[in-house]
Amino acid sequence: MASTAEEAAMRRAAVLAARGLGTASPNPVVGCVVLGADGTTVAGQGWHERAGGPHAEVAALQAAGDRARGGTAVVTLEPCAHTGRTGPCTSALIDAGVRRVVVAVADPDPVAAGGAAVLRQAGIDVEIGVGAREAEAVNEHWLHAVRTGRPFVTWKFAASLDGRVAARDGSSRWITGSEARADAHRLRAACDAVLVGIGTVLADDPELAVRDAPVPRGQPLRVVLDSRGRTPAQARVRNGSADTLVLTAADVPGAPGYGLDLPAVLGLLAGRGVRRVLVEGGPTVAGAFVDAGLVDEVVAYLAPALLGGPPAHPALSGGGAATIAGIRRLRTVDVDRLGVDLRVTARPVPRNEEGG
Repeated sequence: MASTAEEAAMRRAAVLAARGLGTASPNPVVGCVVLGADGTTVAGQGWHERAGGPHAEVAALQAAGDRARGGTAVVTLEPCAHTGRTGPCTSALIDAGVRRVVVAVADPDPVAAGGAAVLRQAGIDVEIGVGAREAEAVNEHWLHAVRTGRPFVTWKFAASLDGRVAARDGSSRWITGSEARADAHRLRAACDAVLVGIGTVLADDPELAVRDAPVPRGQPLRVVLDSRGRTPAQARVRNGSADTLVLTAADVPGAPGYGLDLPAVLGLLAGRGVRRVLVEGGPTVAGAFVDAGLVDEVVAYLAPALLGGPPAHPALSGGGAATIAGIRRLRTVDVDRLGVDLRVTARPVPRNEEGG
């Protein structure tokens, strides 16, 4: 059973892991704290900053030096047992002479898994499951992608309080204020890819690049769903500010009700190392993702304003709910005020929990 010191070290390791958000992808975010031989003194700590860089365990062991011998490594994700861009963390732990390794979450990646067994074979005591909830939360996008084979999907939109994303003439700049728009760019920067449909490209000609926010690992990939290949050569999404992927029916299969098979789209993006995708498309693309049950999170920026008028330019289209019994319930996980606007973050309620 984990000691109080180990539990505290795991909480610290989860905080350290969060420092890799936005830089470590497509790798997981991982934090590690090494306790000395007395089991209580922090000898070293580290986190995984970027793909190809030192893993958290290696960084923490380097900081600890000889003080790691006979000590305990507390790490948010099971140490890897394979050689990728760097050597296996299991070898580093064994060579450092640690006597115990405390792990929060077992590695679901079949390529890297098995580290706990390697460590036990080397005579090291291993405990798994300590602080799992916090470690899962900080690494949820990577864990979701590995476990499901598709990226974590966040649908983001900005709307008036009556749910309109544009006026009757199609104009939409700007429904929300500068604080909300700046936050939306930080959200973009935290994602691996930003996705829209051809309708948005033709109507708004967006650039889809991050502005006025740091992008230490570079701009996210811009993805356009364009089954018939209508994206103009001069479209801003094709400029050199970021990489762009225009997907047509030649790239992924078609699907009834929407131009492209969305699970196939997400599978293709997963193969390119995309762990989190931000859907910024209009109501048609958003409706297709919602109808397919592929939205994992909704981020809504709501302006205290009313557009009114005939039904036009809703935030969401698609099949929708024919009756209240068919409504898709969401669980609010965060509400924040950004200037005059609100940001609401919500997650779908599993069908088996609706009405509970």
